[in-house]
Amino acid sequence: MKEQNFKKKILLVHPLGYKSDKASKDISRIANITPPLGIASICAYLLQRQINCDIIDCYAHPDADTKIVKYLETDKPDFIGFSCSTSTFHDGVRLAQMAKSILPDIKVVFGGAHVSALKESIIEKFEHIDYVVAGEGEQTLTELIKADHNDILQIESIVFRDITGKALFTGYRKKLLDLDSLPFPAYEKLEGYPEKYKLPIFNYPKTPNSSCISSRGCPYSCSYCDRSVFKRSFRYNSAQYLYEHFKYLNKHFGIKHVNFYDDQFTFNKKRVIQFCDLMVAGNLKMSFNCAARAEHLDLELVLAMKAAGCWMISLGVETGDENLLAQHRQNADLQMLRDKIILIKKAKIRVKALLMMGLPGETKESILKSKKYVYSLPIDDFNLAKFTPFPGSPIYQQIKDGAVLGTFQENWKKMDCMDFVFIPNGMEKETMDKLFIDFYRSHFMRHKVLFGYFSMIWKSPDSWKRFMKNSVRFLTFAFTNKRL
Repeated sequence: MKEQNFKKKILLVHPLGYKSDKASKDISRIANITPPLGIASICAYLLQRQINCDIIDCYAHPDADTKIVKYLETDKPDFIGFSCSTSTFHDGVRLAQMAKSILPDIKVVFGGAHVSALKESIIEKFEHIDYVVAGEGEQTLTELIKADHNDILQIESIVFRDITGKALFTGYRKKLLDLDSLPFPAYEKLEGYPEKYKLPIFNYPKTPNSSCISSRGCPYSCSYCDRSVFKRSFRYNSAQYLYEHFKYLNKHFGIKHVNFYDDQFTFNKKRVIQFCDLMVAGNLKMSFNCAARAEHLDLELVLAMKAAGCWMISLGVETGDENLLAQHRQNADLQMLRDKIILIKKAKIRVKALLMMGLPGETKESILKSKKYVYSLPIDDFNLAKFTPFPGSPIYQQIKDGAVLGTFQENWKKMDCMDFVFIPNGMEKETMDKLFIDFYRSHFMRHKVLFGYFSMIWKSPDSWKRFMKNSVRFLTFAFTNKRL
């Protein structure tokens, strides 16, 4: 493949997903603004290879349309890339059309889970998109930017139009990156970092805080999880890399708390204990959260994590109906889950339960059973999402192919786990909405829950400031399920 000049430039964009005038009222955005780590990692990789790269994060800056227009007019990048979820995809298309109207010759690239799952159909249906990066983006985008058009077929993991207009996929990349070889994400390219970015309220003790990703992929095959980007691969950074990452965030940005945005942070016990040992020896005085599967946890591990500054562990409970859970994931053992939550609490680490409502097979009885189970657990916080069948998840095609499992309204703009776009057989949307509201309302009305949140005045004072500032919107969502 011929190497072109290294002066080419790309603008990477993280779309908002809806009109900017709604951003100040969107409860999901008020509660959590996470750095777009995927494009920040890609940007760092491109910069390391002498490709000019900048980032505009519309989620952190909802008025970013004007920023994008100004950048296109003044910097005239050769490429513009969009990292989109399902719900933000159409906003990305809108911005791509705007970019083409300003710079007709600019090349538009889309990446992320949504387009990785749909591949050729994206190129076929959306004329303003020139390329789709299917899967991991760093190498593929680098090769695309440096390539002659005639070299495109040699680039793995690309979808594009051939000379006849037909969409072609070059096949998945055979050799994946060693994650320890990657530079740290280009946090400095995120305007306003770290102050503009906030973890969910009551999910951190101190500010400024941030997120990082220490692994890619997942070895499990739950029905509801997207598999389009990393397939069945699973790789992770070494303990030393993680420790150096923490030191970097602390030294350059003053970060005091980090959320590991991994699906399986504790999968390799040896790695986590080595990381914890480094944190204790280095005395960074930083804390962290992570997500874990219950079967990976034991007393030795949670005690090591506590000593290293682990503040909270999130566990995927999903549902308190064991029969329903067994239909969608491995190791559906609710007693084991309970035992591990008690173990975490004994180590004086906070526990957050992650749940879904509306999985295929869900009934009113299973929801009530789930509510009873969750309320019996000694958890500190919980998040209840509305099940959404994303393209790339094993259950998606089954749901899309017919009404055997329920009714599905495939409205991409609403597919953000905040709306019931899928209704299981035997259920009605109105009933689902009422049960969802009741689940949240009942949770917040319990005395021990209220006491736990009040105690956060001392444990997470910044969370309480944010809560009081937006209390009407938080309580409106909790008691009426209205987002805006």
